[in-house]
Amino acid sequence: MLNFVLFTLIVAAGTGGELSVSRAMKSVGEPVSFHPAEIGRVALRAIRQPWMWAGVGMMALAFFALLGALSMYNVSFVVPVTALSYVAGAFGGAAFLRERVTFWRWIGVLLVTIGVTLVFFGKS
Repeated sequence: MLNFVLFTLIVAAGTGGELSVSRAMKSVGEPVSFHPAEIGRVALRAIRQPWMWAGVGMMALAFFALLGALSMYNVSFVVPVTALSYVAGAFGGAAFLRERVTFWRWIGVLLVTIGVTLVFFGKS
């Protein structure tokens, strides 16, 4: 049961964090130049975004769950199973950020899912 909780936290919190940071940065916008003053202005706008802080918090939670998983399981099992975050990211990008996910990306998501399933069932 603990392994289910850890892997769910890694995937859900990690992906949720990435989606939240992406949403924050889309509202901040990109820098118009790479001068230090412009980068500083963008960074200050970013840290004022609530979505940024929510994302950082979720990503920290996912990181500590990953540490817990790595303390109990082989890295050759943990890393492939956490690839489910790619699947969650595609669904989250489409649903939460209203991104267009192409047919070929969905094929890639399917292949990742098949790969994770093979790793999971070959765990022994």
